[in-house]
Amino acid sequence: MGKWPKPAEGSWTEHYPQLGTGPISFRDSTSPDFYELEREAVFKRAWLNVGRVEDVPRAGSYFTKEIDAARVSVIVVKGRDEKIRAFYNICRHRGNKLVWNDFPNEEVKGTCRQFTCKYHGWRYDLAGELKFVQQEGEFFDLDSSQRGLRPVHCDVWNGFIFINFDPAPKWSLREYLGPMITALDDYPFELMTERYEFEAHNNSNWKIFADAFQEYYHVPSLHSQQVPSAVRQPDATFECGHFQIDGPHRLVSTAGTRRWLLEPDYMYPVERATRSGLVGPWHTPETHFSAGLNPGGIEPWGITNFQIFPNLEILIYHGWYLLYRYWPTSHNTHRFEAYTAFHPARTVRERVEHEVAAVVLKEFALQDAGMLGGTQAALEYGLGEPIVDDFPLSDQEILVRHLHKVAVDWVEQYQAEHAPVGV
Repeated sequence: MGKWPKPAEGSWTEHYPQLGTGPISFRDSTSPDFYELEREAVFKRAWLNVGRVEDVPRAGSYFTKEIDAARVSVIVVKGRDEKIRAFYNICRHRGNKLVWNDFPNEEVKGTCRQFTCKYHGWRYDLAGELKFVQQEGEFFDLDSSQRGLRPVHCDVWNGFIFINFDPAPKWSLREYLGPMITALDDYPFELMTERYEFEAHNNSNWKIFADAFQEYYHVPSLHSQQVPSAVRQPDATFECGHFQIDGPHRLVSTAGTRRWLLEPDYMYPVERATRSGLVGPWHTPETHFSAGLNPGGIEPWGITNFQIFPNLEILIYHGWYLLYRYWPTSHNTHRFEAYTAFHPARTVRERVEHEVAAVVLKEFALQDAGMLGGTQAALEYGLGEPIVDDFPLSDQEILVRHLHKVAVDWVEQYQAEHAPVGV
């Protein structure tokens, strides 16, 4: 990871020459073979966000995470020493899935003093050590100290829990995030604990869906009901204020002022009535600011979307934030997780404002989801060879260009490292 230059006036993409400016291919989003390589090169080597510290508030709190891209299930638990750890969700006796309730493939959460296998009753403590074996004398040379749960690398940055499946990660979590992301060290995410979550299973590659949130070029067309009429006019300008790239990560900032929220022509009546909607509640706490929040110095600042490779986005607004995760389930499907996070409501009206914002934002995201299944289908037209394989991107689509290049670069690096000797 490293420092970033300030782009030249009038161009973002050309200031990052490694990206190029020509048309790009989306074969990385349509090829089953590429997906299998991506699983190994990206999702088994990158740091992946699986939750926040609020998800494991006390000793014994745990949750499981099903990660199809790595074909594993993980247990995340807070130990008696207050340390958060992660383990593969598999018993060391006969390979039974250790933590699950009624349906083995569904994620669960709860609180416990130990983990007990449903099959033969082996028990593990919160630090993953094997503590009890039923009829231990029946086994041959069993060393219980060597049969604890298999650990997964786990670390926490500013309350966000990350895991890494690489036996020897190339970077520590902080090194991996780099200065553009860790500039948010002082941002008080922990104050925003009132969350509204939703999940969608989408028929598109995870990167194709992520692309929709990396550029706002599509907003006047696809989200015409949710932008002012001036933006919907032919050739009207709808641009972002600042793009930035640091290693595999990206950000985009937009200007914003709440004065235009009073324009009635594009709002739902419920937004005007509750004074809340697409940009969140119109009145939120303005009690904090981070140096990393507005690196482009946009005035008036509105939103910054921090995109942490591979599959995490944190969109920070005035006094609240929105989080997206994209979990691949095949080369052309994925599970989309999202939540809005606010300061806890102090009144009924504030609670209503939060719920309205969450619902409007959910509709906004689902408009993209409805479109991108068609995008995926069209990209896969053809028998073996795509019908179209060169797609021009505008300067505003620099982050789309960057995401796909990084994914391809990681796969090519993995292939080079695992090529047969002499090849």
